[in-house]
Amino acid sequence: MSKFNIATWLTLLRIALIPFLLLFFYLPWPNARIVCALIFVLASLTDWLDGYLARKLGQTTAFGAFLDPVADKLIVAAALVLLVQNDPEPGLAIASVIIIGREIAIASLREWMAEIGQRGKVEVSWLGKAKTTMQMTAITLLLFAVDLGTETLRPIGYLFLYVAAILTLWSMVNYLRAAWPALMETR
Repeated sequence: MSKFNIATWLTLLRIALIPFLLLFFYLPWPNARIVCALIFVLASLTDWLDGYLARKLGQTTAFGAFLDPVADKLIVAAALVLLVQNDPEPGLAIASVIIIGREIAIASLREWMAEIGQRGKVEVSWLGKAKTTMQMTAITLLLFAVDLGTETLRPIGYLFLYVAAILTLWSMVNYLRAAWPALMETR
C-alpha cells in the first residue's frame, strides 16, 4: 500500500498550513488574524478527518501513524507560540509551556518505550483525545479573539486552555504511570 494516501495527504496539508498560519498572524491587514484562525480550524479538522479516513478506508500506514502526531504537535506549538508572543500573559505562557512540554516528554517516552518493545503501554487514550479537542478549541477561540470580540472569546479561550493544560498533566501522569515499571527496570 502506498504511504501517500488521502489520510497522509491531509496530514501533510496540516504541516503545510503552518507557514500560512504564521504569515496571516503577522500580516498587517485588517482581520488577517481571522484568516489565521480559520487556517487553524482547517488544520484541526484535518486532524480528525485524516484519522477517520485512514480507518474507514483501511489506509492506515506506519508512515501516517508517525506523521500524524508530529503534524499535531507542530501546528499546536506554532499557534501557542504566536498567542504567547501576542499576549505575554503569565497564565497563557504557563499553560502553553505545560502543553508543549508534555508533548515533548510523551513523544520521548513513546519513542523509548518502542525501543524496548513496550510501545503498547503508552498508546493514545481517550484522555489524550479529549486533551487535543480541548486545546484545539481553546487555540481557535484565542486566535479569533485577537481580532474579534476579545471581551467574550478571550476568557472562554483561556478557560478552555486551562482545562486543556489540566487534561495534559492528567494524561501525562497516566502515561508515566503505565510506563513506570519499565522506567524503573535496571539494565
